[in-house]
Amino acid sequence: MATQDFLVELGTEELPPKALKPLSDAFTQGISRGLEEAGITFGKVETFAAPRRLAVRIRDLADAQPDKSVEKRGPAVKAAFDDAGNPTRALTGFATSLGVTPDQLDTLETDKGAWVVYRTVEQGKPTVELMPELVEQSLAGLPIPKRMRWGAHRTEFVRPVHWLVLLYGNKVIDAPIMGLTPGNKTRGHRFHCPKSLIVPTPNDYEVVLKQEGYVIADFAERREQIRAGVTELAEKEAGGKAVIDEDLLDEVTALNEWPVPLMGRFEERFLEVPAEALISSMKEHQKYFHVVAADGAMLPLFITVANIESKDPAQVVSGNEKVIRPRLSDAAFFYETDRKTRLEDRIDALKPIVFQEKLGSIYDKSVRVAALAQKIADAIGSDPAQAERAAMLAKTDLVTEMVLEFTDLQGIMGQYYATNDGEPQDVAKALNEQYMPRFAGDDLPTTLTGCAIAIADRLDSLVGLFGINQPPSGTRDPFALRRASLGVLRIIIERQLPLDLQTCCEWAEQNFTVLTEQNTATTVVDYMLERFRAHYDEQGIGAEVYLAVHARRPTRPLDFDRRVKAVEAFRQLPQAQALAGANKRVSNILTKQGGDSIGETVDASLLQDAAEKVLAEQVDQQSAKVLPLFDQGDYAEALTSLASLREPVDNFFDEVMVMADDETIRNNRLALLNRLRNLFLRVADISLLPTAG
Repeated sequence: MATQDFLVELGTEELPPKALKPLSDAFTQGISRGLEEAGITFGKVETFAAPRRLAVRIRDLADAQPDKSVEKRGPAVKAAFDDAGNPTRALTGFATSLGVTPDQLDTLETDKGAWVVYRTVEQGKPTVELMPELVEQSLAGLPIPKRMRWGAHRTEFVRPVHWLVLLYGNKVIDAPIMGLTPGNKTRGHRFHCPKSLIVPTPNDYEVVLKQEGYVIADFAERREQIRAGVTELAEKEAGGKAVIDEDLLDEVTALNEWPVPLMGRFEERFLEVPAEALISSMKEHQKYFHVVAADGAMLPLFITVANIESKDPAQVVSGNEKVIRPRLSDAAFFYETDRKTRLEDRIDALKPIVFQEKLGSIYDKSVRVAALAQKIADAIGSDPAQAERAAMLAKTDLVTEMVLEFTDLQGIMGQYYATNDGEPQDVAKALNEQYMPRFAGDDLPTTLTGCAIAIADRLDSLVGLFGINQPPSGTRDPFALRRASLGVLRIIIERQLPLDLQTCCEWAEQNFTVLTEQNTATTVVDYMLERFRAHYDEQGIGAEVYLAVHARRPTRPLDFDRRVKAVEAFRQLPQAQALAGANKRVSNILTKQGGDSIGETVDASLLQDAAEKVLAEQVDQQSAKVLPLFDQGDYAEALTSLASLREPVDNFFDEVMVMADDETIRNNRLALLNRLRNLFLRVADISLLPTAG
């Protein structure tokens, strides 16, 4: 089958920079998925995205769908012909519906009899006929929250569309899309090349744009060019290092078709303002990269990326310097003003700020968190008084001028202002660490006071919102409770904190008087333990390991984690599958015979068969060895030791009849099995692991 390269480019007005990459990826995926569903073969798929264009090139695209064999079954042969061998109405009706005569039909022999069938070959449609619809379907499926119309057009898109390239080989596919007539003409840079450019074939696309149009169409190429240019400029001009935030780099890449990095300066007096405030101002408002010295200290420099190759770059730099000066002046003014009022004097200003209608104000939350943080701090060996102090000050920076202007600085400015007020170092650091981890993989609090506040703040939200029946539902999680749960689990596990979730949630519950739900603490603990599944999935630990531990419902995260790691290690042992199978068998036997009513006291005088005597002896030996290990939380070594029970367990089931006629002997054997199973249950329900055979 013949193949050609295919190209589609949709030309638009400037697309939203933060949406450009997601739109481009979704456009590409939509077309690829459409081709796969249509059964059209194709080679490499290449994506292009720039401020005024979305494009996809598909290499070696087949010129048609493959022909497809079609078989449609009709009536049974017995019902298709009468006694004289003439077609019945059932057969003629089937043939007529297909537009054929009965003599064009075949028969199909099956083990259930013979049937009349129609066989034909359905010819594949040409690719040029299918592509316009596939492109339109992909555009319709793009993740656009709010579409717009323009002019007198009824077409809707994220931004007005102005041109369309639709090429298969060197031929234009002449089928309108979004009200545009396709062609082979793209457009160059808005200022450097404000004219149409001919794209002879899909292979020429990015070459024409780069060489003639001053447009680097490949997002990844443009991104790396910006990275390299910004890095080189910082080293060459200042001997410093440009700090490149990846999200900012994506945004700047989406803003520029022909990126040109330029360095500007600001007055050194602004360096007295916390670096985070300067960076936030430059990054959020101006999309600048900041520069640091070899020791990490911030330099009075910034790098902007212009979308034009100016004949007088100094003018461009001067213009940017004029723009950034009032921004930094505002930050300096806010910082100076805020430091005149102590954080403790701002506590009352939290009273009018609503946290949640039923749960009260930010002040009310601070009081609750302070009470909970005291107890948590005491439990982890920290200073309860400092935890209480930090919790009461924790949200006060929300009413400072700096944070009102730069909301991403909450906590960060709290630490600066607390230090300025002469608060203890741990208290000041806790004001920032209360928000850690802010996202997956983020740093954790370094101080125990910070840990106490971070955990208390999250648990207060979880217990409060669950307690008024406002848990997360589906994709709706306005208070980010899923992230809060994972944050608590990470802090406790990675900082090795001896906390019990049930106890902590009960402490939190005691601070509320408005909760309407019963057993809120238990509900929250169950919810949080469920979050462990995703946590371990990210680490490549199978769901069956998580489920085996979860079945025992350990409520201390550190203990839960040790069990999971131990079961994961046990699962790798050669004896694991057989022992999991044996545990499943034991569980089934015990459940049928009364479950919890069965004791685990074994009478040695009632042991008859050699295999049960050996098993009883081995279980005794293992109990003596592993029970101290369980008490120490050394589950890995305990399970490794219990793995030695595989052979006596196998022999027991091969040679011993558990359900003996003599009730006394039967109950003794059940007690032995119950004792065996309970040893494993001290860690997890390993009967939930994959079994041999």
